[in-house]
Amino acid sequence: MRVYVPLTLPGLAEAYGKGELGPGPFTAYAVTPELREWYVSDDIEELEYAALNRAAAASLRALATDPALPRRRVVVAADVADRDAEVDPDRGLGGGFVGEVRITAAVPLSKAAAVHVDADDAHDDVSAAAAALGAADQGDDDAQFTVDGAEDHELLWYGVQEIPGLIA
Repeated sequence: MRVYVPLTLPGLAEAYGKGELGPGPFTAYAVTPELREWYVSDDIEELEYAALNRAAAASLRALATDPALPRRRVVVAADVADRDAEVDPDRGLGGGFVGEVRITAAVPLSKAAAVHVDADDAHDDVSAAAAALGAADQGDDDAQFTVDGAEDHELLWYGVQEIPGLIA
């Protein structure tokens, strides 16, 4: 199963240093039955893109917790055994839980397929979105518009061998 692990740049550096994502359990996003129902598509590429975007939103949430973190969303795409990714059926279709899975054990970086990171030009929009996230969660439409502005930036694709350059 392909999973999308939300991180920050320091989190990516830590994973690179350890040679693994984790330890488990940790949250990732994947094409789950709930995501298929929510997204209403059978196109696997569209569904994987939706899971990637869910992970990018979780990365933004991590950025919002610490203003000192570099303002770039980071998502690692990795392959894990189906048995290592658990879907919590009680989380259902509500809120940010669509597509969420719990990875039960650490995942070696050798299982990573790619790293997705914001381009430098996304910095201002991602910074503003991280600052506005709390207000958006409280129903502020202007804040939600600001958060949506970060989603307008596509994450760039990097090979795993490019991680040292990303964290330098």
